Amino acid sequence: MVFSSHIFVFYFLPLTLLLYYLLPRRGKHLGLTLLSYLFYGWANPYFVFLMMGSTVIDYLCGRGMTVRGDSLEVGAPRSRRQRAYLILSICSNLSLLGFFKYLNFGIDSYNSVVTSLGLEAWQWDTFFRITLPLGISFYTFQSMSYTIDVYRGDAKPIRNFTDFSCYVSMFPQLVAGPIIRFREIADQLVTRTHTVEKFGRGIAFFCLGMSKKILLANPCGKVADLCFDSGPGAVLDAWYGVSAYAFQIYFDFSGYSDMAVGLGLMLGFVFPRNFDHPYRSQSITEVWRRWHLSLSRWLRDYLYFPLGGNRKGERRTYANLALVMIFGGLWHGASWNFVLWGAFHGTFLMLERAQGKESFYRRLPGRIKLGITFVLMLFSWVFFRSVDLPGSLHYFGCMFGMTSGNEGSDLISGIIYQPYYLVCFAAAAYVVWGCRDTWDYTQKISVPKAVYCMVLLFVALIMMTTQGFNPFIYFIF
Repeated sequence: MVFSSHIFVFYFLPLTLLLYYLLPRRGKHLGLTLLSYLFYGWANPYFVFLMMGSTVIDYLCGRGMTVRGDSLEVGAPRSRRQRAYLILSICSNLSLLGFFKYLNFGIDSYNSVVTSLGLEAWQWDTFFRITLPLGISFYTFQSMSYTIDVYRGDAKPIRNFTDFSCYVSMFPQLVAGPIIRFREIADQLVTRTHTVEKFGRGIAFFCLGMSKKILLANPCGKVADLCFDSGPGAVLDAWYGVSAYAFQIYFDFSGYSDMAVGLGLMLGFVFPRNFDHPYRSQSITEVWRRWHLSLSRWLRDYLYFPLGGNRKGERRTYANLALVMIFGGLWHGASWNFVLWGAFHGTFLMLERAQGKESFYRRLPGRIKLGITFVLMLFSWVFFRSVDLPGSLHYFGCMFGMTSGNEGSDLISGIIYQPYYLVCFAAAAYVVWGCRDTWDYTQKISVPKAVYCMVLLFVALIMMTTQGFNPFIYFIF
């Protein structure tokens, strides 16, 4: 089930809010958990059992760390048994993620290597292909953060299994984030407030997020799909296509995050901010302080710092940055293009680290630095959007006039420059560089703001009836 669908907006969401507020305080988490399982299992009920399995294992591991009354205070020594529970949790989650997300990729990569070496007889032919469960990258990271936080002493182990199940399965952020760490929400699972102000801000978040998705991301996505899937016919078409994809992925993902934050507020939860004007950055380092903040913090706290961070010398720092970004690329998808995307960002993070976390074009005026950073982001999005490396190289060739388009390229140009797409593209650019972010805009809700948000939602719902299947990009991650 997706947020931008009639069944969610007109049926699931009203029913959920009605039941949630009718249930007594002790029954709210159980009701929310069951409704979240319904939400997640709508497309494939079998995937619910995977999430349940991960939930049970991590809950038992967290409880097992203190079953004998061992201390989990910060700085206190950890027993062998406590370390064993932590390892069990990490290995089970990574094994689940590795099997469903990377087994097909590993087999295909192996077969490609042996074929290139002339050893076709060594290929591994499998009789089945594994389907990737929706949101598995998000809920495994989220569930795993619980046992790590408990082991470190940053959070107390939760005793109520229903509360923990609610934390893992909560439908607003279940499928595409933001990645909510347990310590960020532990207190809210015990007690939280439900106020009119919080509910009103949640509605505003949802309205603006839906508008981003339907009115901006989807039209820009149509332009990007035509350019990347069929091949741009001219240099301008190629740059237009990748810029449209940059807007699509930003408004698609930030729109989902806005809706998730808004739904959380309607249920009394306050989720952390996930975007902060990333395309206004003046360096790649700054981009990662503004883009997908929940993933950046997760990688920093659970991978970069444990690897040593910047505490073990300059070379180790650069190696850690590269490793973390490559891992972040693989987290997004099982493809060598995602590895290259991560390596691209890791390379610039290392270069900027050598410059004192400033870009190598730091002496230029601010707007020029912003423009250069955006162009670098466009280059990285080519890897992210293309199906494979040859496709990326072909698209780069189109961007620099070194590769010609296909026979239907002229037809594509006639479509992507229609007034509707140009207006949507211009509106996306204006929102990116000329408007306040949703988080800032909704700090205080006035009557004009409320009317504005409801009008946008009304227009978005009308447009939704004219659009085909429009899943969120991050659903596949």
